[in-house]
Parts: sequence; structure tokens; C-alpha cells
Amino acid sequence: MTTAFAMDHDWLVYDHDPTKPTFRLPPGTVDAHCHVFGPGAIFPYAPERKYTPCDAGKDAFFHLRDFLGVEKNVVVQATCHGADNSAMLDVLDAADGRCRGVATVRPEISDSELQEMHERGVRAVRFNYVRRLVDPQPDEYYYRIVEKIAPLGWHVVVYFEAADLADRWDFFTSLATPVVVDHLGRPDVTKSVDGPEFGRFLRLMREHPNFWCKVTCPERISVSGPPEFADTVPFAHRVIEEFPDRVLWGTDWPHPNMKGFMPDDGKIVDFIPRIAPNPRHQVKHLVDNPTRLYWGEN
Repeated sequence: MTTAFAMDHDWLVYDHDPTKPTFRLPPGTVDAHCHVFGPGAIFPYAPERKYTPCDAGKDAFFHLRDFLGVEKNVVVQATCHGADNSAMLDVLDAADGRCRGVATVRPEISDSELQEMHERGVRAVRFNYVRRLVDPQPDEYYYRIVEKIAPLGWHVVVYFEAADLADRWDFFTSLATPVVVDHLGRPDVTKSVDGPEFGRFLRLMREHPNFWCKVTCPERISVSGPPEFADTVPFAHRVIEEFPDRVLWGTDWPHPNMKGFMPDDGKIVDFIPRIAPNPRHQVKHLVDNPTRLYWGEN
């Protein structure tokens, strides 16, 4: 028996006809932050979800990969699927080694389940602290997970709002695994790139070399908006220039919970030279860094 899921009435569906990018991605480019949703009739959405999306399954996912000129992907477990990673793992199984996964797990997961995920291509877990998407757990909950995934050589991905970093600082900096921060740490781009709030994030990166950063989601961070997302450029550029060996890029397809407009994935690719005009830095954050982190190469 299949279950029908009606997407939220205000849900914005991803662009089915994006622009062909004019920027040519270098060979080996990795989209290090993207998702799949369902389809819900095959991979049901979690009862505890805080949103119900449109279906955005592996066929559309692979089509976009090839259209943009991406070679590999890192599929991040979507919060609408909770800790059931079936849809994400299905993509990994079908990708012929061209995908890695970031899972959502609970502390009671068994070592054998984690080992199976590893064999299928999972290399990290994600801890989400954005309250409109999930209900964050106490630190002890996450420590129990880290204890289980560390022997596999996995890392931790964290998603939080910039204003929350001070409260999470002690926990984040206690982690011995690599830690990847989603979406530039969600800076408030109405504030100065040289101000204390973003300065705290830069300090995190400077003082803790196990931290990495995704220079992703200008469309999600920007206040000035499309098509230029000009207010996000100084923040992304600063991180790429200062930490060229610890930055990653991704599309965030299919752009969950966007409000007001849906980004054009071709334009997201064309945004890359604005934040990374140096070709050497482009190759690092598009190819070398994600390949090293997720495939153990370079």
C-alpha cells in the first residue's frame, strides 16, 4: 500500500528548466551539498517532519548532475526523511561510485548498520540545530553518535544559525573528527564581514584546523537577493581566500524551504567565479578538497 503525500501549499518546486551555465566546471567537480526527496510513495516522509516537500528523486537528481557538468555528488540526508536514510542510500547504490552520503542517525544505531552504510558510501553524519527544521538534542545525544562513527573515519556536518555559534562553541570545538559547517555558518550579511559575529566564525576556522566550510547557498543567505546575491560575496570570498584547503561547494538542490523565489541552478554555478575568481582556488574547492574528504584522494 502506498501513501500519498501532499506537499505544503506554499512549497516552491525546484526549477525543471535551469539555465545552461556559462562557467565551465573543472573536470572532477563535486557538488558537495544536495538532497533527494522521496519519491514519497517509495520512500515515505517521516511522521515527525516539519515540512512536506515536492518529490525530487534520483532521476531528476542525475539529470541535473549531467546537465550542469558535475562529476560527483555528496547527498545530504533531508530532514523530511528523519533518520530513515533509504532514499539517500538508493541514490548512492545507483551512482556507480560517483556519490557519497551524509546520514542522519540516532545513538542506538548498531555498528553493523553503520558498517553497511559505510560500504554503500556514507562518510558523515549531520547534526542540525536549525529549530524551524528539527528539534535539537542535548550534547550527550550527539556525543554518543560521534563515539560510534569515529572508528569508521567519518566526519560530522553541522548546520546552525550564526547567532547560535557562541552557545554551541564548546561542543563543536570538543569534536576530534573533521567538522564541516553548512552554508558559511549562515552569516547575517546585513552585518560587516569584519564584525564580531562573522569574526567568531573565522576564529573557529583559524583555531581549529579540523573545521571545514561549505561556501554554499547565496540564495538562502542573501538579503539583497537575486540575481547578484551581492551581499554574500564578501563572506564567501573571505573564507575561500583564507582557508582554500578546507572549503567545499554545492548547489543545495532541490533547494528546500525556499521562500519568495526558486534559484536557477545554472546561475548558482555561474556564481562560482564571483566568490572564487582565482582558478587555483576554484579547483581546490570544487575538486581537490571534496575528493580528498569524501573519496580519500588528492
